[in-house]
Amino acid sequence: MTYFEALVLAIVEGLTEFLPVSSTGHMIIASSLLGIETHPFTKTFTVAIQLGAILSVVVLYWKRFFQSLDFYFKLLIAFLPAMVLGFLLNDQIDALLERVEVVATMLILGGVVFLFIDNLFKKTEEHGNQEISYPTALKIGFFQTLAMIPGVSRSAATIIGGLTQKLTKTTAAEFSFFLAVPTMLAATGYKLMKFYWSGHAFGSDQIGVLIIGNLAAFIVAILAIRSFMKYLTSHGFKVFGYYRIVLGTVILILYWLGIDLQVV
Repeated sequence: MTYFEALVLAIVEGLTEFLPVSSTGHMIIASSLLGIETHPFTKTFTVAIQLGAILSVVVLYWKRFFQSLDFYFKLLIAFLPAMVLGFLLNDQIDALLERVEVVATMLILGGVVFLFIDNLFKKTEEHGNQEISYPTALKIGFFQTLAMIPGVSRSAATIIGGLTQKLTKTTAAEFSFFLAVPTMLAATGYKLMKFYWSGHAFGSDQIGVLIIGNLAAFIVAILAIRSFMKYLTSHGFKVFGYYRIVLGTVILILYWLGIDLQVV
């Protein structure tokens, strides 16, 4: 992987990880356009750069991470379903990741949901809660497990989960960001250990690529989160619905045309 390829993938990761649009779908398009070959390091890289994205949440909301232990306990409760199912179904999830048509289909289905979600939860936004209880955190955690299906979008699943629990859009989105920290940290740690267990090791060039990738993902994710929250306060989710449908359709058309698409 070249530094340019790493930079492009990191920008894509930073832009899409916290938006309800599926970073996986975008990685398919970006890696295919760049002609990036599937390699153990490439797969590790696409997960490892999530560390930069995670750091952006901690930096933007650092005060929330130093408020109380109750905050961390709620994150732990919400993280547990994904941790358990992720461990039990790891092989099945990896198999689904190889199926581009699954990613595209879930992008489209999720897009259709987002077309109606604003009207569906209109009263929730007007009279919604801003406090998250332990049962609410657990329920959002179960919604997060839907993101194990490639193309669903972890952000979309957890935000919708929050809305179903009568949270405001802002509260649901922020908790989705916070929940990403333990979830993505665990996924990154597991991927790195799996890379080493397979007998691989990082060379000096690969370490440089990881540093550049994480730095780019960190900067872009900060901009993406700020822009998303500003947009969310005055607009709804419909635009993300249309975007997902278009992206999923494009991927399906390219797939049907026999163009080589792959999840790096």
